[in-house]
Formats: sequence, C-alpha cells, structure tokens
Amino acid sequence: MSKIAKMGLLQTQTGTPYYASPEVWRDQPYDNKCDIWSLGCVLYELAALRPPFMAKDMKGLFQKVTRGVFANIPSRYSGDLYFLISKMLTVDVGLRPSASQILRLDVILKRTSLLSHNDSLAILPQNDETGKGQDS
Repeated sequence: MSKIAKMGLLQTQTGTPYYASPEVWRDQPYDNKCDIWSLGCVLYELAALRPPFMAKDMKGLFQKVTRGVFANIPSRYSGDLYFLISKMLTVDVGLRPSASQILRLDVILKRTSLLSHNDSLAILPQNDETGKGQDS
C-alpha cells in the first residue's frame, strides 16, 4: 500500500491498476464511487475471464481506463449483466451510480424480487432420500 501526500491531502492507493478508476488514474480526489468502478471491473472479469481494460504498459492502460471503452461480455450472459457492468464502468464519476442507486436499478430489483419470493424455500431443510425433511 502506498500513500501519497499532495497539497495537504493524503491519498491512499492500493490494488491492481487494472481495477483503478479514472479519477484515481488522473490523480484526482475520489470517493466510494471508485469502489463501484472496481467492482464493475471484477464483475466484468468474472464474466469475460479477463479485465475490461488491458494494455502493454501503464500509459496505454491509463488511456484505456480514462476512455472507458471495453468489449462486450460473452453472449451467454444476460444483457442485464452487461447493463449493470456498463453503469458501474461509467467514466464520469458524477454519472456513475452509488451503491444505493445500484440497488434501486430495475435490473437489480427484478432479480431481488425473485430471490425474496423464493427466500422461504432457501431456509427450509433439504429433503433426504425418503422425501422427508432432515429434521423430521
């Protein structure tokens, strides 16, 4: 972990440069939305099996991250996942959603309502081979 002191402000930078947000690359002040960017990078990499921004050197990586252009994720994943990732990887920090805004996105609300509908099933004991619950 490295700490950089500039004009009385202390900034901490850690982690892979592949997940660093544009504001970190530009050496600008940052907030929690920088973590949203990093999470978007992680989600992208989980789907595509590679980071969204790659380059041969730091200058090239800086240019790619600050432009924010990345390839689509594999087609086996939903458009909703790509939509979520693209929201999280919005270069303009003012347009990038916060965690609470993400939780209110239709694509998230749709999925969470399905989970909460099936939630009671998740806490029931699993059936054994006799078809009776384990606690029966």
